[in-house]
Amino acid sequence: MAIAIKSIPVLKDQAAVHFTNRVTENSARKSSVDFSKQTSVATKILAKANL
Repeated sequence: MAIAIKSIPVLKDQAAVHFTNRVTENSARKSSVDFSKQTSVATKILAKANL
């Protein structure tokens, strides 16, 4: 018994434009995350553990 292959939905018109805009905004914001505080904490933990 075969299982039917479902079609992939495609964004069109305004939905596609909105999606593309959100992707570019989120991609630009993603690179601005600062992990310096977490890095310093991890360094202190490793130094204390003599690693």
